[in-house]
Amino acid sequence: MSTATQPISQPRARAEVIQLPAPRTRGATGAGLRDLAELIKARVTTLIVLTAWTGFYLAAAKSGIDSFSLLLVHALVGIGMVAAGTAALNEAIERDIDALMHRTAVRPLVTGTMSLQRGILIGVGLTIGGAAYLAFACNLLTGLLALATSIAYLAAYTPLKRVHPLCTFVGAFPGAMPPVLGWAAVRGRVDFEAFVLFAIVFFWQFPHFHSIAWLYREDYSRANIRMLPVVESDGRSTVRAILLYLVALIPASTVPSLVGMSGRVYLVGAVILGLLFLWTGIRLGRAAMSPDNKDSKPLARRVLLASVLYLPLLFALMMINSTR
Repeated sequence: MSTATQPISQPRARAEVIQLPAPRTRGATGAGLRDLAELIKARVTTLIVLTAWTGFYLAAAKSGIDSFSLLLVHALVGIGMVAAGTAALNEAIERDIDALMHRTAVRPLVTGTMSLQRGILIGVGLTIGGAAYLAFACNLLTGLLALATSIAYLAAYTPLKRVHPLCTFVGAFPGAMPPVLGWAAVRGRVDFEAFVLFAIVFFWQFPHFHSIAWLYREDYSRANIRMLPVVESDGRSTVRAILLYLVALIPASTVPSLVGMSGRVYLVGAVILGLLFLWTGIRLGRAAMSPDNKDSKPLARRVLLASVLYLPLLFALMMINSTR
């Protein structure tokens, strides 16, 4: 992934923390649940659980066992716990830079509606508890892999975001683990098919996260988060990275049909979805605009929207057209 070396403006002083809304009262209806949902990044955690379900479903199909069983409940609950706990610990670590960005300034550890101690306790409890739950309810490998994924995200990706745009590449490894965890929960090992699912999610993450960074470049720059659209001013390196991984995603997404995980209907659908996704990246590249240009934001938003739709649709089609 190419990175440019153009100088960027220094982030604003910490004194310029964004003006936050008045804190919610402790007794406000639903405030506690809203804070918890923000802390564990409920929407991201839900997507993680859904991708883990794909891995579980396809592994069950390969093994000839029931795809809807108590083991599925154990796997998804445990993986969801680890994902939620990791998100909470991430917010605890990044609460200072979250306070500098509009998109994260309302998180509970920033606004003070939840104490840092409570956030850490929730994070540690969910992460360790989820990994232990997976080890006992599924198998030891799944528990260890889930814990290693959490550690990699918190100890490698999280601090690297303030250092170098390579963080996106590093973070894509733990980010692509959920379907592998779902697979391992059934099989007790990591087969070739699990690596196929890993590759699909790995490539998918780059257009997804680069488009987010494009949209929120000003926020990331203010907080000195060195995503690719922040450290290069003209957007060309970001577009190249988006297109590179979108092109790689198309053949990667066809492999499940080639190795017998899914059938021909999936194959056709995967190619169509991949080409539509690629077209959004091509449109962003043809515009030849920098991330600072407001006219580029709608195009980057289309890439983001396409990424949000692509992965659930692809995996749903893969499961529906799976072969035993």
